[in-house]
Amino acid sequence: MSHFVVHGGKPLSGEITASGNKNAALPMIAATLLTDDPVVLDNLPAIRDVAAMLEILEFLGASVVRQGDRATVCAAGVDKAEIPWELCEKTRTSFLMVAPLLSRCERVKLHRPGGDAIGRRRLDPHFYGLRSLGVEVDEDSFEFRAPQRLQGRQLFFDEASVTATEHIMMAAVLAEGVTTILNAAGEPHVQDLARMLISMGAAIEGAGTNAMTITGVERLGGATHRVTSDHVEAASYLALAAATGGELTVRGTSRGHYWMIHRVFERFGLKLELESDHIFLAGGQRAQVLADAGGAIPRVDDGPWPQFPSDCMSAMLVLATQAHGTVLFFEKMFESRMYFVDPLVRMGANIIVCDPHRVVITGPSRLRGATLRSPDIRAGMALVMAALCATGRPSIIQNAEVIDRGYEDFEHKLQALGADIVRRDG
Repeated sequence: MSHFVVHGGKPLSGEITASGNKNAALPMIAATLLTDDPVVLDNLPAIRDVAAMLEILEFLGASVVRQGDRATVCAAGVDKAEIPWELCEKTRTSFLMVAPLLSRCERVKLHRPGGDAIGRRRLDPHFYGLRSLGVEVDEDSFEFRAPQRLQGRQLFFDEASVTATEHIMMAAVLAEGVTTILNAAGEPHVQDLARMLISMGAAIEGAGTNAMTITGVERLGGATHRVTSDHVEAASYLALAAATGGELTVRGTSRGHYWMIHRVFERFGLKLELESDHIFLAGGQRAQVLADAGGAIPRVDDGPWPQFPSDCMSAMLVLATQAHGTVLFFEKMFESRMYFVDPLVRMGANIIVCDPHRVVITGPSRLRGATLRSPDIRAGMALVMAALCATGRPSIIQNAEVIDRGYEDFEHKLQALGADIVRRDG
């Protein structure tokens, strides 16, 4: 187990390139099971969750060749349909192997997946979608059976679940007939998975909207696909630069992924220059919370695309501790994501916890170095942000491996921006 030692208190500035999107790469790795032909994924981020998914493929019998940020996968040799607990618990997206494996065999056996402790993350939409298409689901044993080819259906999700939309999309591409997913998720990573499947021969319409139509085909072929860049990672580094008073250019971005993120930065009085392939945050800007009409306290809340991403809430919350003014954060999607604010309070942040979903922050606060433990990927990044804003004694961020699950080359990217951060074992 490793930890970070962080000396804060100075602006971070420079230039980084956004990594491949974690939440696109993971379902894409599962989707390589839908064909016997080689599939090449470019711009794969070098993070622990990607390594865990590729490890599952190799266990199942697939050939995996990794060269830099490229992986070539051939699933023709897959000869297993059971994934052991020690592999399932490494990443939540191990569950996305169910539908692709069922396209190859009648029975699939897994274990409940691992993942971040940010609250209950329902599998019910997955079970509903799989059952609707003809899968027999045993929720207790986590065993799934498809005695015959899946049948297309019209579905309505009771929540716009990203992973359920991805999962049922993968189930429907080889099903017989037409599947319509209503109240579908439309995040950039869902759209990118659809583009990959289309390049493999799938017939998908409506990706990015809340109504997707998938017409099943007899088979899919190989493809080469470049994973889109990670807008959550980019937003995290932009928030960090703003919180420390620095200047940052993030390259490799897609402008259309940042409209709501841009609006939230504007709410803090910060100007981002959104270009077609990069984002620029000018230095010398002072974060200032802009009140709503009539002087009301403004609110930052998350929601399904195109609303503000839940995964960006933790970083923006730390930015708020360094901004002038008061703002309410309303986390609607996960009941445990806000628990990480307690360490921020110990560091000196002026935060009132209203309930598990809402906190009120008044800034700026002078943060003090502390020993902290990373509870999940996004909170881990946020705690490092707080440490880089803090003065006094150095901060220690324990459980660094959690951050490695979602952020590529983490400390080296920060060091390139001028951060005083080192990783130590033990």
